[in-house]
Amino acid sequence: MKGWNGKILRINLSTGETKVEAFDEEFAKKFIGGRGFAAKILWDELKPGIDPLGPENKLVIAAGPLTGLTLPSSSKLVVAAKSPLTGGYGDGNLGTHFGIELRRSGYDAVIVEGKAEKPVYILIKDDNVEIKSAEDLWGNGYFDTHASLEKEYGRKAGIIGIGQGGEKLVKFATVRSEEGRSGGRPGIGAVMGSKNLKALVALGSNDFPTADPDALKQHAKEGYNQIKSATAYDHWMRQGTTMVLAWCNETSTLPVKNYYMGTWDKSKGIDGDMLEKLMIARYGCPRCNMQCGLTIKEIKDEESELDYENIGMLGSNILISDLKVVGTLNRMADDYGLDTISLGSVLGFAAEASEKGYIDEKIEWGNKDQFIELINKIVKREGLGDLLAEGTKKAAEKIGHDSIKFAMQVKGLEVSAYNCHATPGMALSFGTSPIGAHHKDAWVISWEVQNDRMSYGPEKATKVIEFQRIRGGMFESLTTCRLPWIELGFDLEWYPKYLKDVTGLDFTLDDLWEVGDRIYAIIRAFWVREFKDQWNRKWDYPPRRWFEDPLPDGPLKGAHLDYDKYDQLLSEYYKQRGWDERGIPKKETFEKLGLTDVAEELSKYVSLE
Repeated sequence: MKGWNGKILRINLSTGETKVEAFDEEFAKKFIGGRGFAAKILWDELKPGIDPLGPENKLVIAAGPLTGLTLPSSSKLVVAAKSPLTGGYGDGNLGTHFGIELRRSGYDAVIVEGKAEKPVYILIKDDNVEIKSAEDLWGNGYFDTHASLEKEYGRKAGIIGIGQGGEKLVKFATVRSEEGRSGGRPGIGAVMGSKNLKALVALGSNDFPTADPDALKQHAKEGYNQIKSATAYDHWMRQGTTMVLAWCNETSTLPVKNYYMGTWDKSKGIDGDMLEKLMIARYGCPRCNMQCGLTIKEIKDEESELDYENIGMLGSNILISDLKVVGTLNRMADDYGLDTISLGSVLGFAAEASEKGYIDEKIEWGNKDQFIELINKIVKREGLGDLLAEGTKKAAEKIGHDSIKFAMQVKGLEVSAYNCHATPGMALSFGTSPIGAHHKDAWVISWEVQNDRMSYGPEKATKVIEFQRIRGGMFESLTTCRLPWIELGFDLEWYPKYLKDVTGLDFTLDDLWEVGDRIYAIIRAFWVREFKDQWNRKWDYPPRRWFEDPLPDGPLKGAHLDYDKYDQLLSEYYKQRGWDERGIPKKETFEKLGLTDVAEELSKYVSLE
């Protein structure tokens, strides 16, 4: 078998046992890697109802057949577990040398189970796997942790780990790597913390198992050249994703004041032009020639690596108009190992709850000192910070009043930085994202704004599914970055070509779309099995604010989503996916996707049509 190592490393932190398990080509072709492997492993191995922060939960770290190869933006890795934030399936991806070195060590995935008695890290060097003490690292921020491990094992070492946020079980703690790489928004960093696992280090010495290395080298060169020759490449290298902020402000899709507004007259202070003026460096994932990590000096003169989501959520969403201040909040999040999207959302939620008098604490919009103090309290789990560390959904449930209306989340995961008062297709994307409200699966907002943006027609459901197959299916399982395609027009046909060079197998794009559908069906089954009779189609609704609080200003003043029309659009989405009106895949859909075993297991908990 070419393309895959065919081996999964299993590590039990409770017993200290490690072992290697094999998988065959049929499994590889069916699930590809990354999210596909993670979803199937978690479905097969986790019993419903387990505590996400208990030793029964499992951390899956999965690469794909393209991970680590010298191909455009190919260093991505998926980290997954049952989410402590949502209670459902959770995952995320991050670009990191760890994926490269894991594959060079001979593995395509790692399963970490159990819990260590004391803080540890895992060292993987080919066949040699050690569980080592991390007591001297525990309590450190991620930057110091990374520096210590890099000093010990060298710059070639691949390292992923957590900051104090993961240690303190903040429900939106992430897994961190490199200067600004972060993944696992639904609290995968907290899962590591719950296992007393501070970090993993990999150093490999093997070659990648490719079918046609000469063709791969030639096609890789052509791919890199195509990216560099893209019309938008120069602008991208100057502003990266931050160029989106000005566009969002113009189109009333910017998150402003906890998504209450869609435009802001102070947005120029934090947009891509401002970042371009302040930028001192650019960082990116390994194997990438279109780096998106643009770096400025924050107010304490430390480096802070920014992108659009950081700025939208820690800037306009909480009315911070100074990019250096945004940089400070972002650096705190990176070092603590907190998801910047959820962090910006809980800060905005707190400011609004304070403004309405729902909490005693005084949190003022735009007050940097109060936000800095609150971030520290979240990580220390002190006072209001302890509540906010649970995420906006649980905070709203405890605070009461009508605060759930402005808790900007779906299924417990906070919404990414796009205001959807007037974009029902993007609202559907958030509603049906397999991990909760995340833009990575189907960023249809640009397409939607350019077309009939207020339409609830079937084409919106079609486009969301199309993007989910590409972004949440193909890219998340290969695993490579979606940005060359979505930002610079890199042709999707390159990916079957790369797969052929690497595996020797013929995949079409339609084959990869089917893999995506298979992954989405398994993840949906995971959610339904977890929540059983509690599950209903309302779980696929975006936040109430977008329906009930019309935009108060801007060119689309008065715009809001319509409940009945959204519900019809959701039904259309289910129909096109072969799911029933509850949002559960039909038995025939499971069978068509080769998931008869999943259907049989799920039918123990709910009836299938």
